[in-house]
Amino acid sequence: MTGHTLIDRWRTGWRVAMARPPKGARSLVWQPEPRGTGSARRGQQILSGLWHLAGQLVEAPGTSPWDLTAPSTPFEMQLHGQGWLDDVMAAGGRTARLAAQAWVVGWARRFGGGRGPGWDPTLTGRRLLRQISHAPALLRGMEARDQTVFFDMLYRQAAYLRAHWQIAPAGLPRMEALTGLLYAGLTLEGMVGLSAATAQALAQAVRDDVDEQGGIASRNPEALLEVAMLLGWSIDALRVLGDVPAPLMAAQARIVPTLRALRHADGGLARFHGGGRGRPGRLDRVLVTSGIRSRNDSGLAMGFVPVGHGRTSLIADAAAPPTGEASGSAHASTLAFELTSGNCPVIVNCGPGGSFGPDWHRAGRATASHSTLEITGWSSSRVGPLMPQGGRQIAPLIQTPTRVQWQRSASRRASTVILSHNGYAESHGLTHLRRLVLSTDGRVLDGEDSLRAMTGADKEVFEDKLAEVDPRGIPFSLRFHLHPDTEAEIDMGGRAVSLTLPSGEVWVFRPGREISMMLEASVHLDQGRLKPRPAQQVVLSDRLVAYAATIDWTLTRAQEATDLPPSPAEEV
Repeated sequence: MTGHTLIDRWRTGWRVAMARPPKGARSLVWQPEPRGTGSARRGQQILSGLWHLAGQLVEAPGTSPWDLTAPSTPFEMQLHGQGWLDDVMAAGGRTARLAAQAWVVGWARRFGGGRGPGWDPTLTGRRLLRQISHAPALLRGMEARDQTVFFDMLYRQAAYLRAHWQIAPAGLPRMEALTGLLYAGLTLEGMVGLSAATAQALAQAVRDDVDEQGGIASRNPEALLEVAMLLGWSIDALRVLGDVPAPLMAAQARIVPTLRALRHADGGLARFHGGGRGRPGRLDRVLVTSGIRSRNDSGLAMGFVPVGHGRTSLIADAAAPPTGEASGSAHASTLAFELTSGNCPVIVNCGPGGSFGPDWHRAGRATASHSTLEITGWSSSRVGPLMPQGGRQIAPLIQTPTRVQWQRSASRRASTVILSHNGYAESHGLTHLRRLVLSTDGRVLDGEDSLRAMTGADKEVFEDKLAEVDPRGIPFSLRFHLHPDTEAEIDMGGRAVSLTLPSGEVWVFRPGREISMMLEASVHLDQGRLKPRPAQQVVLSDRLVAYAATIDWTLTRAQEATDLPPSPAEEV
């Protein structure tokens, strides 16, 4: 986001002032169809004065959004990015159109000269894309003087992006900036040569930012979905008006199969590295409109291993987390997994906490917030000090695992995934090894988790740490976070946990040996809600007193669902 210091505000104002709109006729030479998947329900809420953005709610009936006091920076960013225009326009009707007109023109009058927090390339691209997409409806019945303000705003934003899109961070932020600029070049009269130059810039961006496996540096599945959505919009617009650069088509052909691989049986995305399930309907629309039916079956999709049998999907994090500028929302989730049965998530990660404030953001990134093994009080990667990125501050991951290995095999009876990481080697001399075996009918998941000192040097570090911490052993826990809709209770005299899903399915979790097993409190961090949802987690605890310790466990479907409709992932 644009900085708030006096120098930052002066620099931004100067850049916008220098982005003088060209003289001459101003009109739309092409009227694109709105592409956003807006929610009419959310639009009606906004029209009634309920602004639910970035997980926070502001109630201000009859108040302009530009008179609101933003409760947080993420709220302010979403407000000025104007992605909510999709929702308001989806509500339909004269009331929605007049409110959208007043709010868009009101922003132009108050902030269009470079004031306020909305002037960075990413937010500008996001805002410009929505304003242009809805321009035909917004212009209907608009007074002549307001039309002048509206077009001046469009052209000024386009000129600003033309000069400064390069400062947007790589990945999704750069895609938002360039997609907004591309739509400006295709729709605004007099923007000679802009669309061709932007299309080539987009082609170079996807070559730089989308790897050969269809992944992005942040390893955030939801961010990959947003990139795919913007890429699809760009391809469709260019296809209508001319040729599509080959690198854009090639990038889409890589991304969509990877998105399919990262999709659970219930149709939602795996929640890793700051990403959620995806906005309802968005993933389906991206997959269908792409026309690409293939799936990434290489075994590794953007660093995740997906396994699916029957109505059960399992997705495990099998690569080192991002570092540097790409890791501002990355999590210490190495070897964590999620499991979904039909339409019901069973084992999950806590999810992204950024919309609930900095404390939840940091907590959600910790290893303890994921379904994996943690050495008590330690994460497999650490959160580092703040560093600048694109005009804002991020806390990157540091001291990440230097070696993450995976292997997958299959037989007639099961698929087996063997994983390891050395994220605890430097601090404790220990490597985490995990084996996951999912039966081909999707009814049984067998697991084995080990901590081992692998080398002589590792054993020395372990001995020193053991003496430093507690001669009784180094405490560690194996955590299985449960979806909040799952009902859990200790069963079989404390030797098992029964998990009842909303579908009526019952799964039973059992450790392979006598060990401390407890149901503890957890949270489910969903960006679409006002506060974290209470949940539970199964926790197996032990102490490591020798060079190796192993916990094996089993998760078995003991009772089928009472109703078995097709899962969303089976239909798209």
